[in-house]
Amino acid sequence: MSKTVFITGASTGIGRATAQLFQQQGWNVAATMRTPEKSPELANLPNVLCLPLDVTKVETIHAAIDKAIAHFGAIDVVVNNAGYALIGAFEACEMADIRGQFETNVFGLMEVTRAILPHFRQRQQGVVVNVASIGGRMTFPIYSPYHATKWAVDGFSESLQYELRQFNIKVKIIEPGAIKTDFYSRSINVARKAGLTAYDEYIDRTLPKMDRAGANGSPPEITAQAIYKAASDGSWKLRYPAGGNATFLLGLRKLLPDAWFIGLMRKGIEG
Repeated sequence: MSKTVFITGASTGIGRATAQLFQQQGWNVAATMRTPEKSPELANLPNVLCLPLDVTKVETIHAAIDKAIAHFGAIDVVVNNAGYALIGAFEACEMADIRGQFETNVFGLMEVTRAILPHFRQRQQGVVVNVASIGGRMTFPIYSPYHATKWAVDGFSESLQYELRQFNIKVKIIEPGAIKTDFYSRSINVARKAGLTAYDEYIDRTLPKMDRAGANGSPPEITAQAIYKAASDGSWKLRYPAGGNATFLLGLRKLLPDAWFIGLMRKGIEG
């Protein structure tokens, strides 16, 4: 019997590449997104069910999970992929926008996880795959709200795996580096505040280098492969670096003292 994966944020980028890879590997795929009608290429694939889901609206989460279970019989893996980045000087960020960042990247992920756990516990098996970032264990300039969400996802996931192990439910953290998708044009909001110009020179100097990192990053298929491995390898391994020099950068972060690592980052990004 084919296994089923439930993916959030499947319309573009990593989510779409992940849906396509699982389908190619013979899985049933519940590909969720806010507007499924915009992704007919997924809907036309065999064994793919496209469903509307907005992670900030709890009722759509439960409706999508119920429909996926009714259609495929069960869900074996949940991939929490939906997310976006609010960047810019922290002083320019409105609290409403920061709360919105957390609503999607953290609270939405938690709501999807909470909604699937009764199903996983009943079956005494399941895998929760949370797409975090290398930005959940290291940081870059002008990304402080985004990093705050990804560090939250990392801590949440690491803690959660303790209590779920008794039910044979695995928790996995995916840590992509720079990925070459439309994330940098579609999923990034740059904070601006009228009259606040003190940070403009710094942002103008650093943001192009961050954009170049994305343009030269790994294709989303690399991260999709890491997600597939995490979902299917049967291990209790927690973290999976994925592309964009993730393994190298996280290795440096682990080995170097803070002052050395931050100095290297400043030299590379600030110029």
